[in-house]
Amino acid sequence: MDSREASALVLDAIGYAVAGDAERAADTIATLGTGSDANLMYGACCALAEAGKFALQKIYGEQAARPEQGDMWVFEQLQPGALDGDPAKAFAMRFLVAYCNGDTDTTLALWVASLKASDEEHVDSVCALLVNVAGIVRLAIEQQAD
Repeated sequence: MDSREASALVLDAIGYAVAGDAERAADTIATLGTGSDANLMYGACCALAEAGKFALQKIYGEQAARPEQGDMWVFEQLQPGALDGDPAKAFAMRFLVAYCNGDTDTTLALWVASLKASDEEHVDSVCALLVNVAGIVRLAIEQQAD
């Protein structure tokens, strides 16, 4: 699989997830995963995060963080330690925030850590990123419709 095919699959997966078709989204991510190597999948995760970043910028408009001006995106756990028991969700949130902040060292370190985890945990992490991004994109679309 080349990067063009992978990009198309990422867009398809986001579209299915935003539309609420979890089965097709999961199948698309599985196709992407089985036809890719680790580098291509890292690129796919970055593409997912780029979609999330774009949607966050739409949601927050002028109040969006601007890392190039010294602002930083952050996430706050409403319940301290809420992500401690769910490594996949923690990966997804941390990866997205690091990506939005332009922190490529952290996104890469998170990716490498996910690769070193069990296969199931790695897949769960990529899927959690897709779910988070889909939710953010859906929110941005709903906000635009209002």
